[in-house]
Amino acid sequence: MVLVLVIGDLHIPYRTHDLPAKFKKLLVPGKIQQIICTGNVCDKETLEYIRTIAPDVSIVRGDYDDNPAFPLSLTIHHPPLSIGVIHGHQCVPTGDMEQLSALARQMDVDILVSGHTHTFHAQELEGRFFLNPGTATGAWSGSFST
Repeated sequence: MVLVLVIGDLHIPYRTHDLPAKFKKLLVPGKIQQIICTGNVCDKETLEYIRTIAPDVSIVRGDYDDNPAFPLSLTIHHPPLSIGVIHGHQCVPTGDMEQLSALARQMDVDILVSGHTHTFHAQELEGRFFLNPGTATGAWSGSFST
């Protein structure tokens, strides 16, 4: 069994200084095999820390990231499932399920992981599963409606 951590919208150091200590304590290197991140990692130190937790780290570019190495979207295969990952700022209006469903169809994925709203959301729709992990740090989760 593969343990996958889905995380995103950290906003370190812009909106908070670090991951919460109780959460960070759970991030034992070698325990988690893969990390899927919806972006807004923001700084090099946080990126380096995330890469020490798991051997397989996939990150997409959020609207606060300036790392050109992060793609805007990616597809990860865990046969028989395909997982699409986007930050979510591409979805207008933010968090709109019709738009997310259209993106999932366009990417031809079974699961679409997105962020940007800073609010956890999990839903099955039209035979696909949609997951937004919320914010890992508790950084602003203001006025977006979903």
